[in-house]
Amino acid sequence: MFNKILIANRGEIAVRIIRAARELGVATVAVYSEADRDALHVALADEAICIGPARATESYLNMNNILEAAVATGAQAIHPGFGFLSENSKFARLCEEMNIKFIGPSAQVMDMMGDKINARAEMVKAGVPVTPGSEGEVYTSEEALTLANKIGYPVMLKASAGGGGKGIRKVSNAEELVPAFEAATAEAKAAFGNGAMFIERMIFPARHIEVQILADQHGNVIHLGERDCSLQRNNQKVLEESPSVAIGHTLRERICQAAVKAAAHVNYENAGTIEFLLDETSGDFFFMEMNTRVQVEHPVTEFVSGVDIVKEQIRIADGQELSVKQEDIEFKGHAIECRINAENPKFNFAPSPGKITNLFLPSGGVGLRVDSAVYTGYTIPPYYDSMIAKVIVHGENRFEALMKMQRALMEFDVEGLTTNIDFQLELISDDNVIAGDYDTSFLANTFLPEYLEK
Repeated sequence: MFNKILIANRGEIAVRIIRAARELGVATVAVYSEADRDALHVALADEAICIGPARATESYLNMNNILEAAVATGAQAIHPGFGFLSENSKFARLCEEMNIKFIGPSAQVMDMMGDKINARAEMVKAGVPVTPGSEGEVYTSEEALTLANKIGYPVMLKASAGGGGKGIRKVSNAEELVPAFEAATAEAKAAFGNGAMFIERMIFPARHIEVQILADQHGNVIHLGERDCSLQRNNQKVLEESPSVAIGHTLRERICQAAVKAAAHVNYENAGTIEFLLDETSGDFFFMEMNTRVQVEHPVTEFVSGVDIVKEQIRIADGQELSVKQEDIEFKGHAIECRINAENPKFNFAPSPGKITNLFLPSGGVGLRVDSAVYTGYTIPPYYDSMIAKVIVHGENRFEALMKMQRALMEFDVEGLTTNIDFQLELISDDNVIAGDYDTSFLANTFLPEYLEK
């Protein structure tokens, strides 16, 4: 096992990795920007080193500074968490060149699956269903018009090199396509340095179903079940649960086996997520993309599967075989995660950084977990993502999990800044959500308009 790993991230995921490493007997190095000098991950790690000013481009995205920190502290591996450099193949290659293990897939696989066009082609080869769409990258609105007319409206425009909801537009008709294409291309170029797009038929109504997989260096690939991430705003997930109430045993087995097939086909290594769109009308599912990293919502899968995904990541990177086989995994109960952000839902979810003057995290009882890196007196910096905590609950069934989440959110108290706790409480208490009657359009088209009128 590694003696020491460096965590190239911040916030709750850095804390999560530090705790997992410590339980494995592995020392940790935290990196931090000048704005994060007083952050919890800095205090918890065995060592901490400043890598630059507050702006992420000068610190958490500064590959040279992070690698220099790894060399200076003798770290043998780097865990990128999620966001920042977690899906950056250049960084993975640099780690390899410096004989530092990148805790994630190879740069080659990252390139293959990070580009939506390449990923789509590989899934076709693997026999995984894909949505009808363009076979290559689309660069002009004229070409997009021709393809959309052939595919049939509505269509989705997606950045070929994109992720995180950037460079995506829904288009209902030809009149909307040109301005939407130009806006998505500009957004993609700004976010990823690549404005290439691809077009696919829009599946509606749809469920966003993703499957967690683990794969080691010895050819073993398993799945840890599915998550339903259909409650989204602007293509950003708000609440996740596992298992999905939208699918039964037979369909679940098909989707999960498709994910295993996809990962095995590309010789994937480490933790990853295969994302699908489920057409609730026909029952067909289609490959969307692969996330080549640990996901924000991984704790719901840990609750229902009993597998510590972050520990498995570290073990896999160390060359060990998976600690569990598919037949060893028994899925139990139901888990839900709510993302708690420092933002104001009543004002278009505007970020709300500031000092936390008082904090009470819900605790107590079986099946309740809060992943966070904030504390009383901590100042939320304005430079990074607004998520400050994740509340994750587990119950013997979905109703118990829903009630447990309601209780936890009622207890959660943050003073000094505005959060989305009340918003999440109303969402988890909504009759449609309780009934499991929602799809990817529900939050934006049904829940939010009613919420904002209150």
